[in-house]
Amino acid sequence: MHITEPAINSYIKNLMPEPDEVLREMDDYARENNFPIIGPMCGTFLRQITMAIKAKSVFEMGSGYGYSAYWFAGGMPEDGKIICTEGSEDNIRLAMQYLKRGGYDNMVDFHVGYAQDIIKKYDGPFDIIFNDVDKEQYPEVFELAIPKIRKGGLFITDNVLWSGRVLDENPTESTRGILEFNKMLFSSKDLLSMIIPIRDGFAMAVKL
Repeated sequence: MHITEPAINSYIKNLMPEPDEVLREMDDYARENNFPIIGPMCGTFLRQITMAIKAKSVFEMGSGYGYSAYWFAGGMPEDGKIICTEGSEDNIRLAMQYLKRGGYDNMVDFHVGYAQDIIKKYDGPFDIIFNDVDKEQYPEVFELAIPKIRKGGLFITDNVLWSGRVLDENPTESTRGILEFNKMLFSSKDLLSMIIPIRDGFAMAVKL
């Protein structure tokens, strides 16, 4: 299921300026390797939000090969800091190469391992926590992430509409994780939350 009409997506993308050379290569890598990324529309959204709240600290739970981190970095001051977490050493090495080429390598700390374990080592508070781990783990991430975000900070999560599978009558384990997470997000008195129906669904919650 398409969350938004493909023709509308194409119209918006055609309005957008061309990305820089590194981002173009990162987009090409995703297409050639069937690697899921947030894409330029969501990337631009992340950069806008980062600039709007003047974020200087971002914790990524699931960083892949650095695509979302690259977008975050472009919206932060030079003394900003992004914590990247990823289970694959190969992906981390690739992320380091891309971010260095973009001039952002001094802004990023890379960790190979389980994001939920790594975040426990940080006190925070962070301006933004970005969640893009395995979907069945989303409820666990919720419990770990919210205390680490400053008041007025943002908790942003990818894939919360899951290509429409949130409407399935017999949801899989991954879908059940997203469904539980979405309920937690909207029922929390500590958050003001909304789902933005771009790409695969972005959830954005403000810490109250």
